[in-house]
Amino acid sequence: MQEKKTIALIAHDNKKTEMTKWACQNKEYLKKYHLCGTGHTAGLVAEATGLAVEAYLSGPWGGDQQIGAKIAEGAIHVVVFFWDPLQMQPHDPDVKALLRIATLYDIPIATNAATANCIVRTQAE
Repeated sequence: MQEKKTIALIAHDNKKTEMTKWACQNKEYLKKYHLCGTGHTAGLVAEATGLAVEAYLSGPWGGDQQIGAKIAEGAIHVVVFFWDPLQMQPHDPDVKALLRIATLYDIPIATNAATANCIVRTQAE
């Protein structure tokens, strides 16, 4: 039997509502994965969907770096990161490092709902 793939869920403050809505719409697909995410996002998704979501630290407090380390270890297979391109983030270097590590390790990374739908729905099959 194949082990469940792990998806990391991350959303900037202005995108948390969008992430929660997306997770609820894709709950049946997300059930097929092990889920993790940065602090507040993980809690919101777990509460909204009833799914277990392993919580790391908040992004600005090192959560993005924790997820990056898990990618490097091969423990995270997909990242859904609803980032806010119009809002400057105080932890912007961490955000860029996360995007860089996901690209370096060639794992799917979705930064919007349309891409997340494509990845999550095809990877779950």
